[in-house]
Amino acid sequence: MRKSNFALRLQPSLLDEARKVAETEGVALNQFINVAVAEKLSALRTESYFKERAARADLPQALDILSRSGKGNPPMEGDELPD
Repeated sequence: MRKSNFALRLQPSLLDEARKVAETEGVALNQFINVAVAEKLSALRTESYFKERAARADLPQALDILSRSGKGNPPMEGDELPD
């Protein structure tokens, strides 16, 4: 894996807090920042993935499938609705 350097400018208070959290987690500040960036990218990609999937969805067809599911089958043990 290729690594590169990047001069990151953080507000002093943000840097102090990041250092504290990294120390609490028992990891280097660099590793903590790498993981934080990876988590943010993952969240953004997940959001765009679901938006793309939703744009392709056929809502009437999905509702039809859901309306048919479970018809004629009693609830399995433990799946009953509360009284």
